Amino acid sequence: MIVEEIMQTDVYTLEPTATVGDAVRLMREKKVRHLPIINENTEVVGIVTGHDLKNALPSCLREESNSAIYDAPIEQIMVRNPIIGHPLDFVEEVAVTLYENRISCLPIVSKGKLAGIVTTTDVLYRYIELTGANRPSSKLDIRVTNKPGILHDITRIFQQHKVNVLSVLVYPDSENENSRILSIRLQVMNPLAIIEDLRNEGFDVLWPNLPGIKL
Repeated sequence: MIVEEIMQTDVYTLEPTATVGDAVRLMREKKVRHLPIINENTEVVGIVTGHDLKNALPSCLREESNSAIYDAPIEQIMVRNPIIGHPLDFVEEVAVTLYENRISCLPIVSKGKLAGIVTTTDVLYRYIELTGANRPSSKLDIRVTNKPGILHDITRIFQQHKVNVLSVLVYPDSENENSRILSIRLQVMNPLAIIEDLRNEGFDVLWPNLPGIKL
């Protein structure tokens, strides 16, 4: 999946000459936490987040509501030359960029001009959609030997129960480097019969490990 499929294209922006007060009002009015700062050519020259404003503004515990900071140009507090992305970047790469750089948004630029924005919330919501966690379903965690064909053996059992697979995630096994943990989300609310058949076939179902299920 690429960024242009999840990015917000209706982006609220300001120019560098706008004031800090303008940014505060715009964020409150539009209920956003990120404002790309662009020049007259729609080129990204900075970014301002709610966190930046919080650090710049006087504390509500002090009587400084008329502080001159509200009239200061936004360019005085914006992050200059922010990290940017491209519409054709992979969402996974953007997620890594956000995580490694500890930032909450990424302006998306195409042909030198602002095309959209992606936030950590956008990435998290798409992850939830991709895994099917927002749909009625059940999750199974299965420890398997790391060998070709093992996923086919498991999905054969799902097919016998006529159950659809919503997502499959593969994790390393912290207890055995030769094993993997498959986290599988199934479109079924009661997976007990499936779990029993998996265990009868010798598969190590780690979750759910419910009372009454044969171990």
